[in-house]
Amino acid sequence: MEYQEAKEKFISTWGSLGSLWGINKAMAQIQALLFISTKPLSMEEVMEELKISRGNTSMNLRQLMDWGIVTKVLVSGERKEFFTTEKDVQELARIIAKERSRREIRPVIKVLEDVSSIKDDGTEKTKELIKQTKALNLLTQDLDTLMNKMVNQKQNWLTKSVMKLIK
Repeated sequence: MEYQEAKEKFISTWGSLGSLWGINKAMAQIQALLFISTKPLSMEEVMEELKISRGNTSMNLRQLMDWGIVTKVLVSGERKEFFTTEKDVQELARIIAKERSRREIRPVIKVLEDVSSIKDDGTEKTKELIKQTKALNLLTQDLDTLMNKMVNQKQNWLTKSVMKLIK
């Protein structure tokens, strides 16, 4: 397999996997392109490489910056904006896990807290709803706590955390 074919395959596969970590295909493809790039890329370079519109590129770059995965870079002598992404795989995984917790897990915890704190009217169905949502809330909070402990270990957090669990 030649470079161009391998690059296209990687970007396409990474784009398909994007939904697993909560982003759309174009966002994941942009991040993948920046991830394997040897230099920061302009919006125009991203558009040309991925064959996507300016609006789509702009919106997805903004969202990737909101996630903390992509950053703007100043290139001396250039008026255009350039973008790069985190290159350390461990740090990238840490950023994604932290952001998913903030965007997805914590809102679920809030809903579970609200639902499990309803007034107990003494009926069996109400008691069951309270019991099950409290149990789910505790499990979700424990998982969020565990994930936060892992992401707060900066250096090799994934490897260290897995090894601690195995021991």
